[in-house]
Amino acid sequence: MRVPTGRPDHPSPRYIQLFQPAVGGHPPEVTALTGITDEMVNGHNLDPNRVAAFAADAVVVIAHNAAFDRTFMERYSPSFEHQAWACSVSEIEWRSHGFEGSRLPYLRMKAGLFHEAHRAVDDCLALLEIQPLQLPDHNRTVLSALLERARRKTTRIWAEHSPFEPKDELKTRGYRWSDGIDGRSKSWYIDVDESDRDAEIVFLQRTIYQREVELRIQSLTAFNRFSVRS
Repeated sequence: MRVPTGRPDHPSPRYIQLFQPAVGGHPPEVTALTGITDEMVNGHNLDPNRVAAFAADAVVVIAHNAAFDRTFMERYSPSFEHQAWACSVSEIEWRSHGFEGSRLPYLRMKAGLFHEAHRAVDDCLALLEIQPLQLPDHNRTVLSALLERARRKTTRIWAEHSPFEPKDELKTRGYRWSDGIDGRSKSWYIDVDESDRDAEIVFLQRTIYQREVELRIQSLTAFNRFSVRS
């Protein structure tokens, strides 16, 4: 993709492969939505080496919900642990740019295109087509803004063992809950720009804990952001 212009090149060759679920088959509602039946996937599997080779030259992997997709891909192919990722859901402030939401069908409609996603490849193509979309009141494309945001360092601050009573205040401020899976803390946490780190620490100590506490803090970049390792 042409990073300086903020517009993607023509798409590279695609790798599309159905695979058989490890447990059970396709529920009837999934077959009704996608048209994929158990007979179509029986005996088919993704080749981890081919997937890794396909994505090896990527400067950045873009996903429309990287928190889900990166976790899935790292479990499937460890090569994705070492690549930079960007998320077109959380790293574009769609509402502040005048959009009513971040769902792909809506964004593609705003780009003057029709999207009826039934399979993963449809979502990938839809994501590709919104990258050149010009952001209102900004002389830049979605891709340009996304890459700039992905390059920033952010700080993850964990509000471990925080009192129960102010949980609504944490939610309102943008904190998210980690349920403790994959070895992470069972705790509230927030990701902020490095420039906002000190102010967030002061908020937690004065408003939530009402005392000085030692907080667990992580530095995140595109290489570990959205990863289960963080």
